[in-house]
Amino acid sequence: MFIKILAAGGTIDKVYFDTKSDYQVGPPNIMTVLDGMNLGFEYAIESVLRKDSLDLTQKDRECIHAVVAREKADKIIITHGTDTMVETAARLADIKQKTIVLTGALEPALFKTSDAVFNIGCAVAAVQTLVPGIYIAMNGRVFPHDQVRKNVRMGRFEAVNPACFSAG
Repeated sequence: MFIKILAAGGTIDKVYFDTKSDYQVGPPNIMTVLDGMNLGFEYAIESVLRKDSLDLTQKDRECIHAVVAREKADKIIITHGTDTMVETAARLADIKQKTIVLTGALEPALFKTSDAVFNIGCAVAAVQTLVPGIYIAMNGRVFPHDQVRKNVRMGRFEAVNPACFSAG
């Protein structure tokens, strides 16, 4: 089993720069999360972008799309900022025959209280078990990309129409 992991930035990859008293998107923190774990699959990590998702442009989404489309692996996880994750997932919707799971975190992965490790674990399980399609794994749920939204007030992702939502 091989999983390609693409890092697009977002809070999950933010690091604190004390001299600037600021958080900036750094290298993929998923390396630190996965390093040293006795995992039962092979993976490779590629940094595609290092941006906060609120700063992503249409050109950035086209770049992500191009990387995913030419990727030979059929199981792909994308770490991404949560604010525009749904928009990027929608841009990937025309890619068929690949299982693509976007995930992120509401706090940087290096924070002890971060949800990153849990979300990454959910994304790893999802990418291995779901049929080809585009999904979002957040808050212990896996959603088809076109049936989810971020509830900023509640700080979590939820089904667009919970009464009609049967997966995850």
